[in-house]
Amino acid sequence: MRYLCLVYGTEDGLPVMQNSKAVSRAEVNALTQDSLTYNDVLRTSGHLIVAHALQSARTATTVRVRSGRVLVTDGPFAETKEQLLGFLLIEAKDHDDAVEVASRIPLARFGSIEVRSIMDLPRIGPS
Repeated sequence: MRYLCLVYGTEDGLPVMQNSKAVSRAEVNALTQDSLTYNDVLRTSGHLIVAHALQSARTATTVRVRSGRVLVTDGPFAETKEQLLGFLLIEAKDHDDAVEVASRIPLARFGSIEVRSIMDLPRIGPS
């Protein structure tokens, strides 16, 4: 089964933010290296499908369509303390395996990881 591990945290408090005043450049580099190393471990074990860090939520654009009208807003969908910082799409044998994989994501030490199974939708029409 496929699972999406959504990585959440506060941009100002996490060392992944280049302008964070809470941590040193060495700590940022160490966390980045830990994350890349763990991605390699997951790739080797057959768990990792894809992983990406996201740019700051300040670069986000939210798109809504209401009554046929396109509404575009700068920033994330909702004002929250935590932002979506990145994601890993993984293959796991079951939910427990996916949670185990998520528990070892280095950023879990600073934020939270949401684990969600991927819904396989049936193809409709010609393929």
